[in-house]
Amino acid sequence: MPIAESPRSPAPISLRLGFTGAVALVEAVHLATEHFAGGIANHHLLNDPTLPQIWNGWGLVVLPLLAWIASARAFERPAAHWRLHRAFVLRLAGALLAGIALAIAFTSGSKDVAGALFPAIVLAGIALRAYRPEFVLGFALGMAFTVGGVLPVLIGGCIALVSAFVWLVAWPVLRHVVGIARRTAPGR
Repeated sequence: MPIAESPRSPAPISLRLGFTGAVALVEAVHLATEHFAGGIANHHLLNDPTLPQIWNGWGLVVLPLLAWIASARAFERPAAHWRLHRAFVLRLAGALLAGIALAIAFTSGSKDVAGALFPAIVLAGIALRAYRPEFVLGFALGMAFTVGGVLPVLIGGCIALVSAFVWLVAWPVLRHVVGIARRTAPGR
């Protein structure tokens, strides 16, 4: 099968630009709404006034960049036409819903709900291999209207790092150690 027809071949630049442009448009609308409602907000790291502020306007750089990275895995070509990869859409949508749920809990003042939801999101992220960029993008888009685009990328990036460590380092090492223990166990 020629590389151009392979489902794993790179998606055309036009599709990746369209996907990235859609994310940039969503963030631009968000920032325009903030601008006309009194100015683009800043948010302190960890909601602590002693820590630096991050301007929401940076989301117009960070979210499209993340969308461009994620779009490398977003499209497949199983037949004559390119389409969004179904697993990509499901991962993006699931993370988007998790981000929206956490944003709603945060803005409604439900600290108990947010306090329970965040660890659940972290555990789900570990279980579902959330080190993929579409998970971070979905989570960030879900929370962007509440805390901007940068803070959720930082939070999602931390979850992605933990997930990557578990799946790409800890789990393979554990399997290797268990395999050695089984091969060297007495009676084998």
